[in-house]
Amino acid sequence: MRENMGVWFVTGASRGLGAEITREALNRGHRVIATARDRSAVQRAYPENPDGLLAVSADVTEPEQLTAAVEAGLAEFGRIDVVVNNAGYGLVGAIEEISDKEARALFDVNVFGALNTLRATLPTLRARRSGHIVNISSVGGFSTAPAVGLYGASKFALEGISEALHGELAPLGVRVTIVEPGGFRTDFLSGSSIQIEPASIADYAAGAGPVREALAQNDGRQPGDPVKAAKAIVDVTEAAEPPLRLQLGADAVERVEAKLDLVRGELDRWRHVALSTAI
Repeated sequence: MRENMGVWFVTGASRGLGAEITREALNRGHRVIATARDRSAVQRAYPENPDGLLAVSADVTEPEQLTAAVEAGLAEFGRIDVVVNNAGYGLVGAIEEISDKEARALFDVNVFGALNTLRATLPTLRARRSGHIVNISSVGGFSTAPAVGLYGASKFALEGISEALHGELAPLGVRVTIVEPGGFRTDFLSGSSIQIEPASIADYAAGAGPVREALAQNDGRQPGDPVKAAKAIVDVTEAAEPPLRLQLGADAVERVEAKLDLVRGELDRWRHVALSTAI
């Protein structure tokens, strides 16, 4: 049975949704190249040292480390079938409050880290003419909000990359799925996964303040079950026709539907202006 199972490459595999995806894949008999900035964090997450787990150190902002992780995985397992771009973190603050340094650091991980991972793993998927890229976005990558605009922008960028990648890889037999979770009871809202900039501009208290407060009060109270999310993600990789986008959680569905209604309404109301500019 093992011969029919796949090999997964998961970034940010030591905690949160990445850890649950890794655990679910292992439970189904897949093998997993599980990466984190320090492989010891992966080993602590799986003290039972399950069969099929290869823990590797790889900072997604360091392309050489990702290349080495892929080489180690290929040496151990011979191939890679599923790549999960999960490494990332959140950033809270009004757009004007966030420094250029912090914005660039966010994009280095959430966007360029995913690109680095893709560059390291895609050659082996292209060579096999098969595989599946799973990019972990957020419902905030489809419909963002005050106080999380730059985090949302990083996920918007990942979704734009994923849409193009979907078209580029489809003729090669490689699939792409964007996962848009809502709120799940991981450690995402803890200090280890989210950075909160000081509310330094009083004018934004009305716009960004309520979101700041809601995030601070919601840690551990999110409606989503990360174990069920991981199961859904692994299920999608086994589907005959996986979706380009997969929303997870009732809150994600609600926000996506609300934005689709908003965009459709504005398009209808302003259609005459849009069409008036045509030749």
